[in-house]
Amino acid sequence: MNELLKEWMNPALIEEMEEGVLNAPQDLLGVHMYLDTQFFVVRRPEAQIVWITNVDGDIAYEMEELDHELGLFGLEIKKKTKQLKDYRVRIQYAPEDVIETADPYRFEPQTSDFDCYIFGEGKHYKIFEKMGAHVETIDGVTGTRFTVWAPDARSVSVVGSFNMWDGRLHTMRLLGPTGVYELFVPGVTEGSVYKYQITTRSKELIYKTDPYGNYAELRPGNASVVTSLEGYEWNDTEYMKEHSTKTREVRERNPMSIYEVHLGSWKKRVEDDDNGFYSYRELAGMLGDYVVEMGYTHIELMGISEYPFDGSWGYQVGCYYAPTSRYGTPHDFMYFVDEMHKRGIEVILDWVPAHFPKDAHCLGNFDGKAVYEHPDRRRGEHPDWGTYIFNYGRLEVQNFLVANALFWIEKFHIDGLRVDAVASMLYLDYGKQDGDWLPNKDGGNEHYEAVEFLRHLNNVMEQSHPDAYIIAEESTAWPDVTKRVKDGGLGFSFKWNMGWMNDFLEYMKLDPYFKQFHHDQLCFSLHYHLSEKYILVLSHDEVVHGKCSLLNKMPGLTGDKYAALKAAFGFMYGHPGKKLLFMGQEFAQQREWSEMRSLDWYLLNEAPHQGIHRFIKDFNHLYLEHSALYYNDSDVIGFEWMDCSRPETSTVAFVRRGKTRTKQLLFILNFTPVAHEKYRVKAPCGGKYREILNSDDVKYGGQGRINAEPISAKKKGTGKKNRNKKKSADTGYEIECYLPPLSVVVLEYDYK
Repeated sequence: MNELLKEWMNPALIEEMEEGVLNAPQDLLGVHMYLDTQFFVVRRPEAQIVWITNVDGDIAYEMEELDHELGLFGLEIKKKTKQLKDYRVRIQYAPEDVIETADPYRFEPQTSDFDCYIFGEGKHYKIFEKMGAHVETIDGVTGTRFTVWAPDARSVSVVGSFNMWDGRLHTMRLLGPTGVYELFVPGVTEGSVYKYQITTRSKELIYKTDPYGNYAELRPGNASVVTSLEGYEWNDTEYMKEHSTKTREVRERNPMSIYEVHLGSWKKRVEDDDNGFYSYRELAGMLGDYVVEMGYTHIELMGISEYPFDGSWGYQVGCYYAPTSRYGTPHDFMYFVDEMHKRGIEVILDWVPAHFPKDAHCLGNFDGKAVYEHPDRRRGEHPDWGTYIFNYGRLEVQNFLVANALFWIEKFHIDGLRVDAVASMLYLDYGKQDGDWLPNKDGGNEHYEAVEFLRHLNNVMEQSHPDAYIIAEESTAWPDVTKRVKDGGLGFSFKWNMGWMNDFLEYMKLDPYFKQFHHDQLCFSLHYHLSEKYILVLSHDEVVHGKCSLLNKMPGLTGDKYAALKAAFGFMYGHPGKKLLFMGQEFAQQREWSEMRSLDWYLLNEAPHQGIHRFIKDFNHLYLEHSALYYNDSDVIGFEWMDCSRPETSTVAFVRRGKTRTKQLLFILNFTPVAHEKYRVKAPCGGKYREILNSDDVKYGGQGRINAEPISAKKKGTGKKNRNKKKSADTGYEIECYLPPLSVVVLEYDYK
């Protein structure tokens, strides 16, 4: 070795390289000036000859082999010789195997100290533009910049299809004390497969998928794939402009009829093929047209962020910044969202910041220690779910999650996020036995750090994207979930009404005789419906794991099941709150849902299922046409009981009021298989009441026992005596109609 070169090379760095723990490779490798002499050091194990060339390749200097075992080559260009500012490295592995590339260690970091500082503060909301793999051109050289956070690693290398998965070739540089590593690798382009090879504190080698990667291999592969999110030409400019005006107050007044969808099983191309999925692009047209036809306003997608196991339905996420490759590329998913917006359909994604899986390639023990999860098992694991819990008190983890929420809205034009399992975040003892959870500093079970994270998330979203929905799946009585952060709440836009769902389904499952003893289960939700901004949900969770389909929850013989299901849907559409139905329920799917097979679309060839399908379609369109069904969901004026005091007949009646005095609605429901030929009920005012929907209509599979003629409200005391006069508030008017068994009747009237 040249004496001057030997003098310059730091033996400590050589030793760290030998041990595989070098985290400052730029201090040894690349080009350096020493005593007015230019030194080049390249590491290429297994190489026969290495040259340094000028950019044009017409000048080449053969390098000296400095260390055969390490694969180190060096070159000294004396000060009298013309120095190389831009250079390339030519490597010969065999006479017929010669490659040429720019040297990754001649490029300066693209992630600044300020970026790292703001990330450490938990407030770098564009961190996804720095972390991950980004195809870039630097100083005229195209390649991929890799950036990853691994604060407890001894060293990190990027390995992949471009370097024979050899961690010695592309050791990343540590950017100060932040734990952020970066390396620009020339020549790496889209489609390259990669992982991070991490040397832990115990010098163990582990291999991890990129936490900020935008694309991944199709399972069972689990490596990240270099891709660019740039270049897609969006066609939803007008839609996005209009959508941006929908503030929180506007959203609360707008209709929301949500179709919850699992893309892989809505329809399958090949039923017996494990990978027989339609693509995002194929589904865009099929699903988009169907949703419009059925009158839904939104779709909610289960499980889009990349995940290892099909059976998790996407709720155990492996790659938070990547749409799953099961259905195509990120650009394909952009096309899907674009097509929904083209049809006026808003897109909500299920988002899972509550926990993540223990698969070895995922976030868990990312650099050999707990990085994303809490280090104490009592805070960091869900024993029932077999997953890790995020460490919400670590600011970089908060940044990872908050930026991820923004990422989906900004990069993919998503309209909103439904936050999964919020209750498990709010309570430290959720799903845990005594002694298996760690109380907060005050000895309680409230998870202060998670609460602060949720407020942080919603506050940032309110400021930067006030048009976006952030919806909580929260099943407890935690107060003020949908109150603004500035007013002391958690700041969510809406909350799933799980209490209503549980009470209502338990009521519907009862034999009609026993319903009279459980009338409060039907009516109780109206005592608290104004306490939060609610979405009524009949979701996928209610039709899996032995719970059976909605149709088969209904008691009685086959015909009664269909009638009862229509009555149930009628109560849901009439009840204050936005609406969500899981796919298949709109045509009375008979079997439980399974992610492994398509919905049973053949059922639409059968009359009863055709009737349910038509019923949901008509109710959706009725919902859109009548502001009474959505405009005052959160106002006391929007709902009033006309009768909830006849448990012996299991009937109820109520009024829904919209933004005008016209086209108001009176709902009358019967939850027993007993008809009432002259059903009398209090009316909100005088005038004519016109039946606009009756679930017993023949077009819905009923027997046609409808009220074809307008009904006149009469002053009480005229005609037949009102048997329930003492049980009703005195409005002065009542109506009499035919109320079929197991039915919903909807009457339209103008307020006088």
